[in-house]
Amino acid sequence: MKYILTLSLVLISFTAFSQKAENIIIITTDGLRWQEVFGGMDSAIANNSKFNQGDSAEIYNQYWANDPTERRKKLLPFLWSIIEKNGQIYGNRNLGNKIDNANPYWFSYPGYSEIFTGYADTLINSNSFPSNPNITLLEFLNRQSTYKNKVAAFGAWDAFDRILNEERGNFPVYSAFDKTGGDNPSVTEQTINKLMQDSYRPFGNEEVLDVFTHYGAMNYLQTKKPKILYISYGETDEWAHHGYYRDYLHAAAMVDKWIQDIWNFIQSDPMYKNKTVLFLTTDHGRGDAVKSEWTSHGNSIKDSYQIWFAAIGPGIKAKGEVKSSQQLYQKQFAQTIADMMGLKFVCEHPVGEKIELNGN
Repeated sequence: MKYILTLSLVLISFTAFSQKAENIIIITTDGLRWQEVFGGMDSAIANNSKFNQGDSAEIYNQYWANDPTERRKKLLPFLWSIIEKNGQIYGNRNLGNKIDNANPYWFSYPGYSEIFTGYADTLINSNSFPSNPNITLLEFLNRQSTYKNKVAAFGAWDAFDRILNEERGNFPVYSAFDKTGGDNPSVTEQTINKLMQDSYRPFGNEEVLDVFTHYGAMNYLQTKKPKILYISYGETDEWAHHGYYRDYLHAAAMVDKWIQDIWNFIQSDPMYKNKTVLFLTTDHGRGDAVKSEWTSHGNSIKDSYQIWFAAIGPGIKAKGEVKSSQQLYQKQFAQTIADMMGLKFVCEHPVGEKIELNGN
């Protein structure tokens, strides 16, 4: 009987880890540093009057704890509770767990392209680069019969039309101030569209505030029920470029809260419950070796190629913070996500090999 029970537990364990997801939600928050993800607020930046917006007391009240594991949980409570308990989190370089851009540029368009194509194309060297010539994972999935017309993307930045090549990909990409709902928007879509059009535009017309991207995506998820959804939040990068550390932290904390809202919804819906992976990452890192360079990135800023990622859902072993010493790359994400769906991402350009999430 003892041996039968042991065999049963092994089979249950194997089934759980080999299960493939039926749906996936990919979420990025632009330029969120691994330093805050794994260590919480940085007191050296918060204490600097150039960056704390004259309100270090608020930053400390909301985000400070002496223990870095407590600090990071105050900033990102969902990541460091539900995802840590049930998923995997990579990129703590203090433990030798290294995730890097493979592209040599360390800014947004090349980073997002690398995430979705699995390829560090050195020709993509500008944020104004035209429509991506490389096939993205989203386009590849939309070509599969299981996912045809069940793929959508929402991005705060207007460049996503080009990064994801909306025209060739033939799936909807709602970027910046794009209205949702087409010719017959619902009452909810009309409200979101109206609020968005009338909103404050601190980043000009190229990028909308994250709240509109989030609620547009959330409404689409609840009503259109896509099987593949991408959401890109942008304020973590924008406020960092402004040098506003308080707003940078607030933006990160809000993204964590919205990810929790998404998780709570999918775990309450029969189509998504226990069938959906969340994959979280960023496009690039930021400076840290010189503290004043936390506002910046690019290949002239030391170490801003350093990134992180996390995943939770069916087929993903619960490892929590992965502490093993290893070197992984952003170009591996696309094949890793495809593998979660039981597919192999094959196209004309090279694709980085998948990351084995369920090894020891």
